[in-house]
Order: sequence, then C-alpha cells, then structure tokens
Amino acid sequence: MHRYILRPMRVINFSAGPAGLPLPALELAREELLDFGGTGASIMEQSHRDKAYEAVHAEATERLTRLLGVPDSHVVLWLTGGASTHFALVPMNFMPPGASADYVMTGAWSEKQLDEAKLLGTPRVAASTRDAQGRYTRVPTQAELQLDPRARYVHTTSNNTIFGTQFHTLPDTGAVPHVCDMSSDFLWRPTDVSRFAFIYAGAQKNLGPSGVVVAVADKAFLAQGRKDIPKIFRYQTHAENGSLYNTPPTFAIYLARNVLRWVEGEGGLPAMERRNLQKAQALYGALDALSGFYAAPVEKDSRSVMNIVFRTPSEALDAQFVADAKKENMLGLKGHRSTGGVRVSAYNAVSLHDIETLVSFMKHFAQSHG
Repeated sequence: MHRYILRPMRVINFSAGPAGLPLPALELAREELLDFGGTGASIMEQSHRDKAYEAVHAEATERLTRLLGVPDSHVVLWLTGGASTHFALVPMNFMPPGASADYVMTGAWSEKQLDEAKLLGTPRVAASTRDAQGRYTRVPTQAELQLDPRARYVHTTSNNTIFGTQFHTLPDTGAVPHVCDMSSDFLWRPTDVSRFAFIYAGAQKNLGPSGVVVAVADKAFLAQGRKDIPKIFRYQTHAENGSLYNTPPTFAIYLARNVLRWVEGEGGLPAMERRNLQKAQALYGALDALSGFYAAPVEKDSRSVMNIVFRTPSEALDAQFVADAKKENMLGLKGHRSTGGVRVSAYNAVSLHDIETLVSFMKHFAQSHG
C-alpha cells in the first residue's frame, strides 16, 4: 500500500506569538520527526550529550553567529524560561543590592521589567512615553533620555507587541552597558550586536517555537555578573558550558536551526529587512489611505514594522473585522486583551502576498461598513 502525505491547508497566521513558522522549517521537522539523521530516533528523544544533538546545537549557534556577525567579544546563549524570566534574571545577575540601573519605559513589557528589577535593587526610570490614558503611542527620542552614568546598565525594549511601537534607531547609552529585550523584532534586519552588552529574545516570533530564549552577550559584561546567586541563574555558567550546563530545550533549538537555515536560504538579514519594509509600507499605506475608517494610533516615526495596530470605528466592528477575516483563513488579528482593536503581527515568516491579501480584505471591509 502506498502512503501519501498531503500538503496541509495553511492559514495566514498573523498571531503575535507563538507565531507562524516558515513552512520549509516545519516540513523539514516533519521529515525528520521519527528518524533524525539515520539514528532511528527523533531528535526529541536523544540526549543533549549525544553527537546527533550536539551537531544541531553547534549548527544553530554557528548560523546565528554568522547571520548576526557576532564578534569574538560576544557569545550566543540558548536559555529557557521565556523572556519574562529574564526580566528577573537580568537584574539578578547585573544589579547587586545598592546598585541601580536605568529602564526606558515604552510599553507593558518594560513595565513588567521594571517591576521585577524593583524586587532586586533600585532601578530608575530614564524615560517614559506613557500618556494620561496609560497608552504608549511612541518611543522616546535620544534627547528625552535622562541616563545615569553610574547605572550598571540601561535596559530598553526594541519593539512593543501590544502598543505597536518600535525603536528604528536604538538609544545610545554611552559608556553604560546596553541591555535590550529584542523578543519581538529579533532577526528582522541586520543588527550591530557589538553595541550591546546583553541582548535577549524569546524565540516565538522570528526564530522558532516557544520554550527557548536566545541571548547574545558581551563576555566581559557576563564576567561582571554576581557570583553569590545560584549557579543555574548565572549567565556566566551557561556561557562557560556552551549552553549545555543543564538539559536545554532541544526540540525548540532544533526548530530554530531549521528557521535559521531558511533565513540564510532567503538571503539572510538584508533580505529579511527588505521584505519586512515592503510589508510595512503596504499595510501602513493602506491604513493611511483609509484613515477615514481605520485609526492607527502610533506616531509615524515610532510605527512598528513587526506589530501593526489599528481600530475600526467601533468595538463591534473591530470584533466583526476579526471574525470576517477568520472566515477568509486569516488568524491572530485580535488586539491584545488590554488594548482591544486589531493587531497584525508581520514577522519574518509572513509574506508580502499575505499582507497584500489582508490589505485587499481591509479595503473591502471598509467599503462595506464605511
């Protein structure tokens, strides 16, 4: 009897995360799921100390290092816990009692980062763009930052999934180490990682599935981390052990390897940037052209390329927009529960054709309900 594997019907996935993955990365995982590399077992079933997994681990690290141009001064770490865990681990490692760090407030995630830091030291707010209604519709300018030269680090969030804002030029922190949560725009374009002391990112936007966090860290900065906290919580421990101090999320790292292969095959980060800017231009162009119906709250200089937020004339129409789009096989468009409205997450795996399909739907919806 012949067995046929049918190509599944794929929806257009605009979810904010866990987000859609490139189809080639998933297809490769399907092909290798039961028997990885002739071992007779799935990669999920193999020890992280065995050669089969070690090769995957090394390849993922090498590809990421090559794509980002990670210099010898920095190291790639594969970590666990989700980015939210690292809201606490960053100050735990780098802000000892009595010390301070600067936090730049640009959204809900930076508020959570600050709350965790307050439990461990005395952080200060270097800038905030929160308005009287509790919204963030822009990121601060360099001139608005009030940085303390004695701070142990400056913490920023490069992109804000909930409010749809993004730093297109990240702040200059001078001599103070720059720590950045890049969870929702990691790998969207080339990045000079040498400017940062510590970058961390949850994988479930542009890199892979949930369950793994990648970090790119300055080795000298890691060496300054506290030694009086448990070893498992020290970033230096993971750096010294090649991210294999304990069992890492092996299948998530395997899938990240598949995604990194796809990114390189598509032309690397310069190609990702070109397609992402094309997508943003198409979508924001439609919003501006249809501004009598759709309201986009973010100031133009701060508009996110990854997460585009907007509203229709009413909450009822917002809900209908999401429901009608779902009938057209477009999912994940409901705005965050704290803000409402509509949110389009246009991560790397989302194609220009996907955005053009959405724009066509948006035009029809506005014509039908305007």
